[in-house]
Amino acid sequence: MKRVSLFITLVLVFSLFAFGGILDTIKARGYLVMGTNATFPPFESFNTQNEVVGFDVDIGKAIAAKLGVTLRVVDFAFDGLIPALQADKFDIILAGMTITEERKKVVLFSDPYFDAGQVIVVRKGYKHFTDVAELANEKVAVQMGTTGDLMATEVAGIVLTRFPHFTEALMELALRRVNAVVIDSSTADAYVDFNPNLEVGSPVLSAESYGAAIKKGNEELLDFVNQVLKELKTSPYEAMLEAWF
Repeated sequence: MKRVSLFITLVLVFSLFAFGGILDTIKARGYLVMGTNATFPPFESFNTQNEVVGFDVDIGKAIAAKLGVTLRVVDFAFDGLIPALQADKFDIILAGMTITEERKKVVLFSDPYFDAGQVIVVRKGYKHFTDVAELANEKVAVQMGTTGDLMATEVAGIVLTRFPHFTEALMELALRRVNAVVIDSSTADAYVDFNPNLEVGSPVLSAESYGAAIKKGNEELLDFVNQVLKELKTSPYEAMLEAWF
């Protein structure tokens, strides 16, 4: 009798995963899996307890809470996030990811939840720039797969070095191996605040928006995320901004 009951239970669980929607799958699992790259404060970074915290994590927790589940955060190389999402390593990407036409070809994006732009970070005392095109013939570091990488790649004559993490790019700058780093403005401000030898050496050079990325075919989750984002902006959103910016 116990074997029959176990068999029925397994059949029901399999049926839920095979025929239920993505929301049912997440609820049955008991947790939402968020992919990110935890080198991008104040959106995601490790705290002293080795926990990933930040603005994106708070958004992920709010989505998970609305689903009645917990949040599990997976730290991953930024340029590998979308392939990993497509391979079902996570349910959602929250990683300060800019919504672009190229990315929209391979993932679904939520409504924008943060407006951002690229800036150029330099060592204090180095020349400043007014346009990314002025980086021609300069040694520049970027994080692989980011908007900064895409912008810098288009500059003729640039000497470009790519790194898996922003921290490595900024370390190259501090060690004088490169002259500039192209990076998102909010993260640039966060790093410069803690490194007196660096400064933002340009105005904001682009206008872009961050969105949550979701695997194509999971429109049910996309609709749910958009609803949560809409609700957040009516109240807790401002408090979340105050906490991290």
